[in-house]
Amino acid sequence: MNVAKSGYRVFSANSSVACTELAKKITERLGVELGKSVVFQESNRETRVDVKESVRGQTIFIIQTIPRDVNTAIMELLIMAYALKTSCAKNIIGVIPYFPYSKQCKMRKRGSIVCKLLASMLAKAGLTHIITMDLHQKEIQGFFSFPVDNLRASPFLIQYIQEEIPNYRNAIIVAKSPAAAKRAQSYAERLRLGLAVIHGEAQCAESDMADGRHSPPCVRNATGHTGLELPIMMAKEKPPITVVGDVGGRIAIIVDDIIDDVGDFVAAAEILKERGAYRIYIMATHGLLSADAPRLIEESAIDVVVVTNTVPHEVQKLQCPKIKTVDVSMILAEAIRRIHNGESMAYLFRNITVDD
Repeated sequence: MNVAKSGYRVFSANSSVACTELAKKITERLGVELGKSVVFQESNRETRVDVKESVRGQTIFIIQTIPRDVNTAIMELLIMAYALKTSCAKNIIGVIPYFPYSKQCKMRKRGSIVCKLLASMLAKAGLTHIITMDLHQKEIQGFFSFPVDNLRASPFLIQYIQEEIPNYRNAIIVAKSPAAAKRAQSYAERLRLGLAVIHGEAQCAESDMADGRHSPPCVRNATGHTGLELPIMMAKEKPPITVVGDVGGRIAIIVDDIIDDVGDFVAAAEILKERGAYRIYIMATHGLLSADAPRLIEESAIDVVVVTNTVPHEVQKLQCPKIKTVDVSMILAEAIRRIHNGESMAYLFRNITVDD
């Protein structure tokens, strides 16, 4: 039976082998069985969820990892949450290690804040709590009308550095852009290592992509309203690419929260090699590794890419042996146990700062 002595159940919102792997690791650590449910797509591509056991009055945890088909995964989660809600579950808690659409958390011209929309949809479907890991922006927690526990992967990645990187004391932590400097500084301070920052024209900060700074300049028209004349701003021009910090003869460790389009990481690795770094590691929480990422990594100056198992990436590992995985099921299982037993979550955030 999938009933712990305190009465909770754990379900996976996806039936594929790759996506249930993390769920099985979590349930093994908790000592419970994975809930009986079937998630599949009809011939017309509609998602269907069948819960095969009673959940009345129970606290339910839904584990959903996000594969490449993000929108299908979201519908699976929404439909399963609503099915559990209509089956009279007491509490429905989503365990979403990588929260999708987290990069779309700011207004872009006439666009929308999709992350806020998704938060509203999850609440409407019946979720009452979310456990996630390393949100792209910490402020995303404010989009939700229910509690959000944003766990950190940094202790596991730091442990990997200490145990798996030979002579890591000769390493230097690198931020691939000024925007990533705070996270890199946090790693550097914990490991007692130096810090370097890459800055220049090869980098394109996320905040500059579509915030209106590249809009056409104001054209002064004599026939228009002349009561308000805004000063014309000069166009931004980034300086030549520079590495702030000495990486010569060192191991360079680039840290970030997401590695998806690897173009920036490959360019950063080439610059670091030119500046004298003899080995280059990439450390990231979420390894999306879309499109040709495995091939680009294999052909680049990057030596090792270390990601956690918040996102399924077994296919990418077969394509690129440089990709290594760190298991974070331990902290997710402990978060589930503590939430259900009403214990404090503070232990999971000990010595964790906002910048981690």
